[in-house]
Amino acid sequence: MKFEAGKYDIAVIGAGHAGIEAALAGARLGMKTICFTINMDSVGNMPCNPNIGGTGKGHLVRELAALGGEMPKCADRACIQFRMLNRAKGPAVHSLRAQADRREYQKIMKHTLERQENLSLRQAEITDIGIENGAAAYVQTQTGAIFRSRAIIICTGTYLAGRTIVGETIQDGGPDGMFAAKMLGERLRELGLSLRRFKTGTPARVSARQIDYSKMAVQPGDEPPPSFSFEPQQPPINKVVCWLTYTNESTHNIIRENLHRSPMHSGAIDGIGARYCPSFEDKVVRFADKDRHQIFVEPMGLDTEEVYLQGFSSSMPEDIQIKMIRSVAGLENAEIMRPAYAIEYDCIDPQELHPTLETKKIPGLYGAGQFCGSSGYEEAAVQGYVAGVNAALKLKGEKPLIIRRTDGYIGTLIDDLVTKGTDEPYRIMTSRTEYRLLHRQDNADLRLSHFGHRVGLISAERQQRVLEKYKLAEQEIERFETTFVSPSEELKKLLEEHGMPEPKSGLSLAALLRRPKLSYGDIKQLDKNAPDLPEAVREQAEISIKYEGYIKRQQRQLDELSKMENHLIPEDIDYNALPGLRIEARQKLSGIRPRNLGQAARISGVSPADAAALMIYLKNSRRQS
Repeated sequence: MKFEAGKYDIAVIGAGHAGIEAALAGARLGMKTICFTINMDSVGNMPCNPNIGGTGKGHLVRELAALGGEMPKCADRACIQFRMLNRAKGPAVHSLRAQADRREYQKIMKHTLERQENLSLRQAEITDIGIENGAAAYVQTQTGAIFRSRAIIICTGTYLAGRTIVGETIQDGGPDGMFAAKMLGERLRELGLSLRRFKTGTPARVSARQIDYSKMAVQPGDEPPPSFSFEPQQPPINKVVCWLTYTNESTHNIIRENLHRSPMHSGAIDGIGARYCPSFEDKVVRFADKDRHQIFVEPMGLDTEEVYLQGFSSSMPEDIQIKMIRSVAGLENAEIMRPAYAIEYDCIDPQELHPTLETKKIPGLYGAGQFCGSSGYEEAAVQGYVAGVNAALKLKGEKPLIIRRTDGYIGTLIDDLVTKGTDEPYRIMTSRTEYRLLHRQDNADLRLSHFGHRVGLISAERQQRVLEKYKLAEQEIERFETTFVSPSEELKKLLEEHGMPEPKSGLSLAALLRRPKLSYGDIKQLDKNAPDLPEAVREQAEISIKYEGYIKRQQRQLDELSKMENHLIPEDIDYNALPGLRIEARQKLSGIRPRNLGQAARISGVSPADAAALMIYLKNSRRQS
């Protein structure tokens, strides 16, 4: 029996990492918002690895912090170990990763949603999306409750037609034994959306009581721990250590001898998995020359004995999983608490989305997270933010939030999805961006906080502090360029300690800092008038000075791309009527409907000659108008 249950501005389907950010953004922008979860105990769940950040992913979280999102704040409070990855490399690839207390993270996020003004949290399965006058109009629950809404955001994660696989055991279901959302997927197909089948997986969890850590290498956190937030409410604290062990030839032989029972190789799994996060059995087949693989042993929280085996994702039968795990040093007596499993689910072809993450076919219907073809908590969270903000801005009649690939990793992620599409679960990496030296995690506030301020999720006071921070950095850079040191015993000693010859004449502090082995801290002993600056300001000054030439070169490249991005394409353009375009280009351009020339040029199937023809047409059209 159907019944009217309420009216809202925004309805969010799902309360995972995408749904949380979408719901909070909408509510904080003044929209009456309702967020649905299939199970109230799954709000903010981490069904795979309980960590936030990592290579490339840490950049996304820092960018979300600059925009005013919630994940960075919760991670700073709930995480129990913090490590900056890639410290041996340049600052472009430094990425923060933090191990989370899984249940603490969920508790904080759920309570944040519960306390948020303008936001209602409801346990229910959404089985129908209603369309009126060609636009999204309401959602309906399995009990018949109809919630009218002017915008709907789908954040279904791996629940949409979810199917879990452990060896020969296959059953309908979402992550962690939750129900799947079956009827909604069927309804989306009825509405004409193009859905495809993807797959992800997760390792087994074992009990810490039977682990012999003496056979493993300890992995401590960084001291002092770095934070995701630019202005953390309280300093993060390292509370645990992680451990490292390795598989061996015995482990690999167990896989090889039982490949016939692997759903990956028997054809039982239809969905396409992530190339950069393969199951362990896939690793053994693809990298047959490797005699071992890393396994990181990571605690799930402070109040549990569950331990996560990072790198041991599998869909093998449970009896084989036990043999695999017990063949590894330190895990000989391990007891499985939760077996590993693969999960298949439905998602949309992201090329059916605008850069605002609104669907092209149904106005008012948005997507975010794994529903859009991505993988990972961090990728989901930033998409949820963008979808929630844009839904609110559209309802308010304001300019949309378009974060371009020239702005950072979030722009790269969304542009890759909606322009290029993806044939497998998309994962962000530092290699995805052409401008990674400009799009560092340390300067995310400079690049993006003005967007958060513009939409209303970053306060004027916070934005002013960002501007002051970088003004101080610029002043310090200028001081380094104009302050000189003369040859002296102190300078000679410093350079000898680092294996460098003494200069024959005086040189600026900036020239000294550009020497590869010297840091800001090294030079401080020679800098008698050094001001007392915050560490973040010193970091910005040092990076800007050390990498000045590379930064300027990338900035010129980015400026060229920005010019193309500023060539806007009329929404009603008829590509079939344009001279000089190949048939494939006309088909691709007509389907994707790029917003600007830069996006058009990145579409697979659009050649440089096609892009040049389009540019000429746009220039001629402007002259005529």
